[in-house]
Amino acid sequence: SRLEKMEMKLDVSPQALAELAKVGFDPVFGARPLKRAIQQRIENPVATLILKGKFGPKDVIPVDVEDGEFVFERTMH
Repeated sequence: SRLEKMEMKLDVSPQALAELAKVGFDPVFGARPLKRAIQQRIENPVATLILKGKFGPKDVIPVDVEDGEFVFERTMH
């Protein structure tokens, strides 16, 4: 993956996984919207934070959810 090339990892909490499942599921389309939910709510914000310099090589990026919003806190690995 793109993060592996920079020796970065995501650490997704169970709450964040549950929220992704909730927002990425549609009764009509099933799990098809999941890819878009991951892109919009995880990949795009993380890419922006990397470009801003808030995350760098070898970082572990925690992904959590607070009040229905995904949050990313910087930690060193």
